[in-house]
Amino acid sequence: MFEGLSTFQWETFFQLVSVALIMLAGPIIIFILAARGGNM
Repeated sequence: MFEGLSTFQWETFFQLVSVALIMLAGPIIIFILAARGGNM
């Protein structure tokens, strides 16, 4: 019972972190490109 709950919480936590990283990655990449003058 507790193992199932902990697994569910970890999966939910991992999904939230993944979504947060994806949402943050866009603006960060754009900011880095702008700071470097748009050159990769």
